[in-house]
Amino acid sequence: DTRQTLFVTEAAHNLNTVDQIMSAPGGAAGGGGKKGELYKESVRKKDTRTSNIESAKAVADAVRTSLGPRGMDKMVAAPNGEVIITNDGATILQKMTVTQPAAKMLVELSKSQDVVAGDGTTSVVVICGALLKKCQDLLERGVHPTVISDSFNKAAQKACEILESIAIPVDLNDREALIRAATTSLSSKVVSQYSNLLSPMAVDSVLKVIDPARPNMLDLRDIRVISKAGGTVDDSELIEGLVFDHKAAKAAGGPTKVEKAKIALIQFCVSPPKTDLENNVVVSDYTQMDRVYKEERNYILGLVKKIKASGCNVLLIQKSILRDATTELALHYLAKAKIMVVRDIEREDIEFISKTLGCLPIAHVDHMKPEKLGSAALVEEVEVGRGRVVKITGIENKGRTATVLLRGSNKLVLEEADRSLHDALCVIRCLVNKRFMIPGGASPEMNINLGLAQWSKTLVGMEAYCVRGFAEAMEVVPYTLAENAGLNPINIVTQLRQLHASGEKAAGINVRKGCITNMLEEKVVQPLLVTSSAITLATECVRMILKIDDIVPTR
Repeated sequence: DTRQTLFVTEAAHNLNTVDQIMSAPGGAAGGGGKKGELYKESVRKKDTRTSNIESAKAVADAVRTSLGPRGMDKMVAAPNGEVIITNDGATILQKMTVTQPAAKMLVELSKSQDVVAGDGTTSVVVICGALLKKCQDLLERGVHPTVISDSFNKAAQKACEILESIAIPVDLNDREALIRAATTSLSSKVVSQYSNLLSPMAVDSVLKVIDPARPNMLDLRDIRVISKAGGTVDDSELIEGLVFDHKAAKAAGGPTKVEKAKIALIQFCVSPPKTDLENNVVVSDYTQMDRVYKEERNYILGLVKKIKASGCNVLLIQKSILRDATTELALHYLAKAKIMVVRDIEREDIEFISKTLGCLPIAHVDHMKPEKLGSAALVEEVEVGRGRVVKITGIENKGRTATVLLRGSNKLVLEEADRSLHDALCVIRCLVNKRFMIPGGASPEMNINLGLAQWSKTLVGMEAYCVRGFAEAMEVVPYTLAENAGLNPINIVTQLRQLHASGEKAAGINVRKGCITNMLEEKVVQPLLVTSSAITLATECVRMILKIDDIVPTR
């Protein structure tokens, strides 16, 4: 027995000598003491492909429990003591510290799903993990990786065709259908109990933003989400107008409420000019000092008069890096002129604000013209929770933008509500881009499973095996859904398969009732784009991992 083990380890040692020579700091001439250490290392080096697949599967298993409406949430604790509670696959993986190169590919995979579809980030990782598991089985039976890779590619294309065959076209004017899709997306999130409030909010904000001239374009940057702590999620609202997360500058007793407002968005500073270089001026007597102050006053008064002359009574001032955007003196004069001031407007918000108010940003005081101003019925500072925000309502000729004010009892709930709302918006964006829906609740995956299983019978050779493997891997979604809901997964998946085989294409797992029902009657639907992109992206990722046969470290 001892001899055998010795022989095996010796063989392993010989196999890895090349690796050793590469990895030993001193090359082959490592000396006698090095041998034991290197040898320990070489035993650890398993076949690269196996270790890649194993580590990628480990990542997929970490996210697997958070799939579906009854999925668990993950608590991500950062080293600086920050805590995030989330159910969103992309967020979990982004925050996880993954070092293994192949496992990193799964993180990138969920990111790309987030970009393409916005939702289904957990599903895509879970499907990828199941496909990798099948690859391992096939590799152990001696199937060549390239063969697996090519047949998986064909299977994925066929799967997308199967999905399109069960898809239901959707009309964007059908608000109810859009709300159903948004509710399905929110059902697996922490804030699912508020879905009857958040779903209509998401749908209405998208419908406000869609331009009838270009119906297929939807830029989510036109929807601003402002989060304020305090209150509960129920207090969230879709605002007819614009909200700034700033207080009005009222140090000098300026107005905090203006009716029939004429709003100017300025990008220059209401403060005395500075020299280009750091200069010191030495003032020797008081008369000269008075002159300096007088000049400063006159300069600011000149600015304020020009601003007032244009008929403006609300100033939005962009944040300035070089010098103070406003001085105490300027605020004093502006307050006297009854002009409300909102400072520190971020550079990236300028475009959104000018689009909403229908005004143009003004870069120099000489350009203050009445036609560049936006007009609104009311600008006022309102109290929201512990903070205050400036609210602009009754905007004339308002652009196609929407503002959502999200409320939450604490930071964790707020951040999660923001992420969930983003997912719901993405789902509606998917429907705008590709107007088809499919039933949810693991029903599409089951359809793919049956369709591919039948198709594999028409194929010959290794391909048939691989396609059948792909079909079996799709069962992971219903299995996990049932498992997370505390049902008996084997029973449920078998029942589901039987119903689908007998022609009930829309049958899916009803997690709330713990049985199998028709998903379309239960109003559980999802966009076609979410599932089809999940399958194509997962397959691409698996093919990449399969093709790698060695990791070469470089220094």
